[in-house]
Amino acid sequence: MSNLRLNALHITNYKNISSSEYRFEAPIHCFVGNNGKGKTNTLDAIYHLAMGRSYFTSINAHTIQHSEDFMRIEGHFVREKNTERIACQLKREASKIFIRNGKKYSKLSDHIGLLPTVMISPADVDLITEGSQTRRSFIDQLIGQADKIYLQQLIQYQKIVQQRNALLKQMGRFAQNAHETLDIYNDQLVQLGTPIHRARIQYLASFEPLFQKRYATISNGNESVGLVYQSQLLEGDFATLLQQATPHDVLAQFSTVGIHKDDLAFEIDSYPIKKFGSQGQRKSFLIALKLAQFDMLKKATEITPLLLLDDIFDKLDEQRVAQIINLVHEASFGQLFITDTHPERTAEVIKQTGQPFELHQI
Repeated sequence: MSNLRLNALHITNYKNISSSEYRFEAPIHCFVGNNGKGKTNTLDAIYHLAMGRSYFTSINAHTIQHSEDFMRIEGHFVREKNTERIACQLKREASKIFIRNGKKYSKLSDHIGLLPTVMISPADVDLITEGSQTRRSFIDQLIGQADKIYLQQLIQYQKIVQQRNALLKQMGRFAQNAHETLDIYNDQLVQLGTPIHRARIQYLASFEPLFQKRYATISNGNESVGLVYQSQLLEGDFATLLQQATPHDVLAQFSTVGIHKDDLAFEIDSYPIKKFGSQGQRKSFLIALKLAQFDMLKKATEITPLLLLDDIFDKLDEQRVAQIINLVHEASFGQLFITDTHPERTAEVIKQTGQPFELHQI
């Protein structure tokens, strides 16, 4: 087991950061300063280098600082004693370029999994409040960083769904031979979707006990939590479901059945946390969810991931903060990056771990 480390970070025109450079030596790094100064965007730059995209936006142009024409971020990582120089460049009206050790990636998906990373942010509340797409993305990220085959199958599956949807929109005008093409797409969806479905069942079965253990520690065992995987494929054979849904799909003009409709229900004391969880319980739930992701990723890759903690001490009572401090104190964690608006609070929290740390004023 080896720890992933970030030794240096260079940022130019990334969101609201004009230019910043950092060298990282201690295991814990805290970015402190007032709101709007770039603390969260610094964490996002690290995440972007690891995962190929911003944590907060899917629109590439939004990562370029206003009034600038380009952005560039570069990080020097150490993975299994090898130095990895990763750079991301983006110009307006151009495609993003990702470079590893001086060589441009031909497919960004080849980069996913090289630098296992988990981020915890107030934006994670979207996992509870938003639609099923957000939770599917969480599942796919959980599995995709550790399983290249899953990631490639998922990319291909999504392409077939797009092609099938385009055909469904045209079937009213071009019905000739359309059903034969639809059958071909159905077969491809079954071939790709079935192993994706199995992988989700398998990973979530291993993931839930880790999540429940993390939540019990943070909450001191005061509540019970659960995850319920919801999938149409649990109700029957995928091929049969697609065939039965075809008349409805033609009317709706999109694919109504498949693993692209999967969801994950979040429960606290057997009730939906979205309706019955307090603000503190929701935040504890999300932190436990992400720490379990960290545990799962570490086990699957045999590399200790980077852990990025954005403003996690806000809106938690002292008892829950104390439990998180104890978690951070565990030797199972590697390099941590934390943001906070209160340097004194951050310093006091980290001092309790007994580990070396550095404060970076932003």
